Amino acid sequence: MASAAAKRIASALNDDATKRSDIKKRAKEIKVDHELALELWSTRDLNPRLLAVLVFDRKRLSQDAIERLAADMLDHDEEERNLLSEWLLANQLMKHKKTTALVDAWEGHHSTVLRRLFWYRQARLRWTGQTPPPNSEDLLASLEESMGGAHPEVQWAMNFCAGWIGVHEREFRSRCVQLGERLELYRDDPVSRNCTPSYLPEFIRIEAAKRE
Repeated sequence: MASAAAKRIASALNDDATKRSDIKKRAKEIKVDHELALELWSTRDLNPRLLAVLVFDRKRLSQDAIERLAADMLDHDEEERNLLSEWLLANQLMKHKKTTALVDAWEGHHSTVLRRLFWYRQARLRWTGQTPPPNSEDLLASLEESMGGAHPEVQWAMNFCAGWIGVHEREFRSRCVQLGERLELYRDDPVSRNCTPSYLPEFIRIEAAKRE
């Protein structure tokens, strides 16, 4: 149960005017406070949970603890769940070799949230401009085998990963394009102006052209 202090913070964060920048500013003031983070997390509200993600003590984020957080994220709709998990990945799990190693083992995890993070991290390693790790061949083999039947949220992250493999690694580009043509995922989805389609052949064509 949240303490009075946590409830006050949560109440302030739940104001409709609260911006993501406000949450990050508050986190810089608090720094690390794992007990407060747990109390904020217990409110079940999005903004307090986003703050909690930023002030967790990553030394206490064991596999079991992360699995509990992932299970709690199922309380949220898809957009909020993905935001929470991506903040957790970027601000905590990718900051230490121990937690990064945990993410690397989640390809077959029972949690859809954690499976999605496995693939999202692999995509992130590529779209942030880093040298792609030497596992693209194995990833692509897994994508070719299982992406078509994956859970929709995991499937999106797998497709995203395939896209960035195709953009940054020419030797795999044709396989990624062929994968997209075979599965036809997102082919007919509407695309907002100035946004890149998720359909792999188009995604790869557009994003590769920006870099060449």
